[in-house]
Amino acid sequence: MGLISAAVNSAMGVAQSQWKEFFYCDAIPADILVVKGKKKSTGYSPAARLNDNVISDGSVIAVADGQCMMITEQGKVVDICAESGEYIYDMSSEPSVFTGDLDESVMKVFREIGKRFTFGGVAGKDQRVYYFNTKEIVGNKYGTPNPVPFRITDKNIGLDIDVGVRCFGEYSYRISNPILFYTNICGNVSDAYSKHNLDSQLRAELLTALQPAFASISEKGIRYSALPGHANEICQALNDALQEKWRDLRGIEIVSFGVSSATISEEDEKMIKELQRTAALKDPAIAAAHLAGAQAQAMQAAASNAAGAATGFYAMNMAAQAGGLNAASLFNLAAQQQAPVQPQQAAAPAPASNADSWTCPSCGTQNQGKFCMECGTKKPAGALKYRCDKCGWVPADPTKPPKFCPECGDPFTTDDAVS
Repeated sequence: MGLISAAVNSAMGVAQSQWKEFFYCDAIPADILVVKGKKKSTGYSPAARLNDNVISDGSVIAVADGQCMMITEQGKVVDICAESGEYIYDMSSEPSVFTGDLDESVMKVFREIGKRFTFGGVAGKDQRVYYFNTKEIVGNKYGTPNPVPFRITDKNIGLDIDVGVRCFGEYSYRISNPILFYTNICGNVSDAYSKHNLDSQLRAELLTALQPAFASISEKGIRYSALPGHANEICQALNDALQEKWRDLRGIEIVSFGVSSATISEEDEKMIKELQRTAALKDPAIAAAHLAGAQAQAMQAAASNAAGAATGFYAMNMAAQAGGLNAASLFNLAAQQQAPVQPQQAAAPAPASNADSWTCPSCGTQNQGKFCMECGTKKPAGALKYRCDKCGWVPADPTKPPKFCPECGDPFTTDDAVS
């Protein structure tokens, strides 16, 4: 048994008047997920009069856009089609699958089910046609009754804390695998299956999945206040967290996730702002501007002090002295940090002592010429001048050397005397 395109069969000479029944589905409401197909009898159809749950050989089944049609026998899936058009039910052919916009997972599940009951070519006792709403199911509201843990990281200030986020919004989903949805959720539907049967369960599981989803979002450094702008990332994270329960078990997946608002507690928000403000004051220029503003406010308050302006300024000066650096010092520190680093120049070598220097015997002035530059006394003749024969050091008074050279420790002897 399988589905054959009505256009192809008509081209082979099969007239529409030969079709026993016509199965169709009106527009499916937005809040309905599954509805049983309606049957209109055309021509002579004894089976149609005997049992409404029998599909006669040669019947026509219509499929509209946004719908997925499924045929079941005895509650087992035997055929499925998600391509719009009209199809003829042929009991002599093998089961066929027209996947349409459904993914490969539908084909895989259908192959596992395989061909079901044929009863020797005679229709089974219970055959039904179901239509699934494959359009996006929108307008599903959610809200977190309790805060959801969210990690906040800020490498600029070294912040890494967990806070509780409350968020509200809407999400949408769609049936991506009708076979799984039929097998594990709705089963044989007598008339219609509404989304309200699933709302509370899906909402509870969605809120549970928000925690790992928010964890993956926070790892990217996204702030809680920026969550509304990252709906696509949250949607993907939720699908990853809900894959086992939603996609693999029920055949549904989230299409979009919207965040109307995301807030944290007043205490957490105050704490984060205080930490950010404190981290900003590590910059001496910002700290200086903040201190200057505070001093200006303090001066205004001191001038209007009830005990007199003098008392107010006295207290302000005491506070300024106890506060450490003032605004001017902070501004200078900021200017030093921003100034370009100048290359250091090598220090000029200290001038070596002149071996020809002598001490005036009259006034004690150190001289290098032939006469004292203070009193005019002539340089004494024949005075021995000393120089260290090891390192070349010359004492301030070459005629009066110390016992040992202060540079190398070598003792001074007459061998160190020079003319």
